[in-house]
Amino acid sequence: MKFALLTTNLAGGGAEKALAKIASGLSARGHEVDFIVCEDAGKYAPPAGCGFHALATRAGHGWLGKRRLAWRLKRHLASRPHDLLVSTLPFADEVAALAGVLRHICRIANTLSAEITRLPGAKAQRRTARYRGLYGSRRLVAVSQGVAADLHTSFGIDADGMRVIANPFDFGAIRTLAAEPCPARPAGPYILHVGRFAAQKRHDLLLDAFAALDLPHTLVLLTPPDAKLAALIAQRNLAHRVLVADFQANPYPWMAGADLLVLCSDHEGLPNVLIEALACGTRVVSTDCPSGPREILGSELARWLVPCNDADALAAALRNALAAPKPAQDVVAAALAPYAVERALDAWEALARESF
Repeated sequence: MKFALLTTNLAGGGAEKALAKIASGLSARGHEVDFIVCEDAGKYAPPAGCGFHALATRAGHGWLGKRRLAWRLKRHLASRPHDLLVSTLPFADEVAALAGVLRHICRIANTLSAEITRLPGAKAQRRTARYRGLYGSRRLVAVSQGVAADLHTSFGIDADGMRVIANPFDFGAIRTLAAEPCPARPAGPYILHVGRFAAQKRHDLLLDAFAALDLPHTLVLLTPPDAKLAALIAQRNLAHRVLVADFQANPYPWMAGADLLVLCSDHEGLPNVLIEALACGTRVVSTDCPSGPREILGSELARWLVPCNDADALAAALRNALAAPKPAQDVVAAALAPYAVERALDAWEALARESF
């Protein structure tokens, strides 16, 4: 079969990373995969075994820019018939919609209503209307049950038109990569956070919780250096206890070496880092944010979920998790089972065979 996969760029976010894994997994199964980005920018390498095409060196994100990209996408796909086009992230979804491409599915990777709650009133209303118009009559795949429920309850989208296909994870490959040398890691114990510096990720909350703890650990942040982040660290007098270690194309040795990985977001779709850390044998603590963490951790590991925006609860969970024994292997295996790469790829193949 022939697949076309479209995203905004390869800037390093979880949605882009997951789409690249889908692409390389489908290619490894013998399918023809055309991986397309709206702009040739980012930190990830194009997925192995796939065709790669950038619609622009740098994309304009306004009204005209989207339509130029849509025209280029339509022209590109005209000579490359596909069984399924999968787009992810609203910008890429909109470009594909404007192109009028057939057999198109939007893959929704985040809890969109949580994003909208951060916006002022008029802008929130416009964004809600935009998402209803974009997704209301389209075939959708949500990355988690929580994302699917949010699309239905917050935007009135018919649940019958949605599928849930989780991100794919090759646990053997993750463990192999985790064993690679990583001389830049701290020599002493550390707590790890992986995620870009953005309001959603709540580095401020994490720093408040960490400042309240008297631990021998360094807090390692895998995100590019940023002046605003440095200011948050300095305001809490944590410069000697926090390491901003930049984006890492292979974060798994960092995960494997950490005593604990923490996710403290206000919202997610299906946070890859929780699954990847568990696969590396690392404890996790997470906010119980919409959506994904509760689905991943289930009943056995749900004790390590804390309310959003509660630095005291987060600090207590970090302290308690570090003192607790690691979860039993069978508990971790049960939590990881729904996210095996084979399940996701089987689902994408089945979707490509359906009539639209």
